[in-house]
Amino acid sequence: MRILTSTTIAVSLSLALINPSFAVSLVTNRADLNANDSIDWSSLGKVLNPFNPNFADFLGFSFSGTSARGLGLDVDINPINLPITPPFVFKTAPIPQGIPTNFANGDFLLFTGLQFGLFPAPGNPGPISISFAQPVRAAGAQIAVDDEQNFIGTIKAFDINDNLLDSFSVNGTSSTALDNSAIFLGVKSALAEISRIEFSSDFNNRAIGINTLSIDNPAIPEPSLTMALLVMGSGLLCLKKRL
Repeated sequence: MRILTSTTIAVSLSLALINPSFAVSLVTNRADLNANDSIDWSSLGKVLNPFNPNFADFLGFSFSGTSARGLGLDVDINPINLPITPPFVFKTAPIPQGIPTNFANGDFLLFTGLQFGLFPAPGNPGPISISFAQPVRAAGAQIAVDDEQNFIGTIKAFDINDNLLDSFSVNGTSSTALDNSAIFLGVKSALAEISRIEFSSDFNNRAIGINTLSIDNPAIPEPSLTMALLVMGSGLLCLKKRL
């Protein structure tokens, strides 16, 4: 009886450690997200050449994608009418290889759409909503606003019932410096409870763009957790043999 009680306590403590309850927090540095998965928007298979646009390279206002590790996700962008374009993906790079931004040279950006030929260009303000096939522990990307040097970027996190978990806003800048200075907006929880996120800005008539979405995908076991479960399982097996 004493051994059974100790085992029960050990299992209960282990489950408590594995499933703590924490609030969602803001992450402003990609490395701090501790991501184990991502989606590069070029993986959608459509990259627009803004200097010679092909209508077939535009995206719909709703589309699906798959992360590098197989997590499905759905993207929804607020529909808007012509002359503002549908959303598209483009490469940020020096002209004519791409469009210069303040993301890293070579990044592929998911962009909400704009009216070509004007400056500042009227654009689709979004938001960009990303829903995950299963809830994740964390997700985030860098964000910038078209033709606005200063802005406030916002990220919202929602649970599986579409209840707002939390919302965070951060001051950001946009430029053509190709210096990777675009702000990172991410959300993080100890629990896999983030089912949907939204990116937006404080401008209601400017397009927004985000780069690679980093994800902490619970379907990919953490090495430390896997080892802990193996050790616990071995211990329980030894106890069973002794009994």
